[in-house]
Amino acid sequence: MDLQAVKQRFGIIGNAPLLNAALQTAVKVAPTDMNVLIQGESGVGKESFSKIIHHLSGRKHAPFIAVNCGAIPEGTIDSELFGHEKGSFTGATDKRQGYFESVNGGTIFLDEVGELPLGTQARLLRILENGEFIKVGSSKVQKTDVRVVAASNRNLLDRAQQGKFREDLYYRLATVPIRVPRLSERKEDVSLLFKKFSSDFSENHHRELLELSSEAQTLLENYPWPGNIRQLKNISEQICVLENRSWITDETLKQYLPPVVNQLPMLLEKTAEGNYEGMSERDIFYKVLIDLRRDVNDLKKVVFGLLDSQDGQQVPVSSASKQDIGGFRKFPLHEESRFLQPPAHSQSELSTYPKSRTEDGDFIDAETFGADDTNDLSLETKEIELIRLALTRNNGKRKKAADDLGISERTLYRKIKQYELE
Repeated sequence: MDLQAVKQRFGIIGNAPLLNAALQTAVKVAPTDMNVLIQGESGVGKESFSKIIHHLSGRKHAPFIAVNCGAIPEGTIDSELFGHEKGSFTGATDKRQGYFESVNGGTIFLDEVGELPLGTQARLLRILENGEFIKVGSSKVQKTDVRVVAASNRNLLDRAQQGKFREDLYYRLATVPIRVPRLSERKEDVSLLFKKFSSDFSENHHRELLELSSEAQTLLENYPWPGNIRQLKNISEQICVLENRSWITDETLKQYLPPVVNQLPMLLEKTAEGNYEGMSERDIFYKVLIDLRRDVNDLKKVVFGLLDSQDGQQVPVSSASKQDIGGFRKFPLHEESRFLQPPAHSQSELSTYPKSRTEDGDFIDAETFGADDTNDLSLETKEIELIRLALTRNNGKRKKAADDLGISERTLYRKIKQYELE
């Protein structure tokens, strides 16, 4: 089917290359029975693509239903999707058909599929594999013939790494992935969409048709639109209602565009020009850890020097003079410089220093605290150290160790095997 005819039939506005590519994929996959995963931010129009796929398929005369998985409570979602038997739970006064049974032969659109509980994901996987499901409270296996089109505004592979989404289910759903571009990637379509929304609203409510100045069009195109098409529609309707004139300038438009709060940039590797770039999140994490450890070691050297500052006698920090600042005494620059090198301390001397308590309540003595192992800056070495520390703290319990490390238990198992830490 011609792409322009598809746009006219389903009310798709725009000619951006990324939009056309997504539409072409949807048109090509529609006549098949392959499962489709539509990915894109909230408000980009993922449900419109699911309708295109259904109405251009051989199932177009069969039922179509859209289900928002994130809007159904976890306790009832199995009943909604697969049905239940009478008396299977409190309040189940009658037998009920689920969506997969009632839409047999048609298409079901699972929006925000990443919000499904893990138990429900296992049931869905069985339907995708062999078309079988069991109602809640029943032991009878039933068959269904339903095409599944799923959508998510999250990265499902990332959620799989976090243990929140089944990886095997992802690959079953994403037989054909379609990425719907966000509005900021369709700058040439923004003015067209604004005119379409304002025109429809003006016609329905007998308002004067809006016209944009060239500066206002430029402002629209360069705005990031975090709410995507849904936000643009809201803005156009607000202007239609609240403005008494049809000519819209950039100054007028600015009153309706909320300021975008830029998120703080992530720390990245410094280049020769002093900029950060090209580091993964894990590399950034270890770099921050290494820098923090180095700073702690430098601070330790100064503190130990202060403790031995008077004729080799240990002086408690609390006995410093009124010139002390934050527990550290003020010294002339020439006097302070001799503390930059760590003093030599015997085991007995180290034992006299006060111990510090960690967040978990463990004590770290001065020797442990002062261990300077920053010569080895290998990220792999630091990763092994952190894994060993987490396992030791949790008495070898891998689940708790994974929680401490902020990774999934599956990832921890893989790391243990990779580094031969069994």
